Amino acid sequence: MMSYSHDNSRASRRRSQGQQAGYIALLAVLIMGAASLATALALLTTGTDSQRSTLVTQQSVQAQSLASACAEEALQQMHDNTAFTGTNTLTLGQGGCSYTVANPGGSSRTITTTGTVGNVVRKLTISATIGASSISITSWQETS
Repeated sequence: MMSYSHDNSRASRRRSQGQQAGYIALLAVLIMGAASLATALALLTTGTDSQRSTLVTQQSVQAQSLASACAEEALQQMHDNTAFTGTNTLTLGQGGCSYTVANPGGSSRTITTTGTVGNVVRKLTISATIGASSISITSWQETS
């Protein structure tokens, strides 16, 4: 009987060690799975942020182009009518722009334009002088 009891105790210990090894393996699999999930989520978040940043950059370039288009339109209005002052709005493509031509005095004109695409806004301020047969741009700056 003693040997049977001794063998039973040894088998019980082996089973206990086997269960511990199984729990350790299961815990290792769970930890690796959690680490893999965290890595995947980080990569997805980075990709989403990158796409959003790219979209805002594209919209910024488009808004800048629209502000420039309105500046060109304002210059054309001034060319067609040297006494022109006023405001106008244009819708082009994915956004729009507006411009204002002001006369601060004499032959000087100040053009302010705003180009908007989505939530992105770009602004320009242009200073020009109207001559007898030409328009000279003295300043063309992006403003905030």
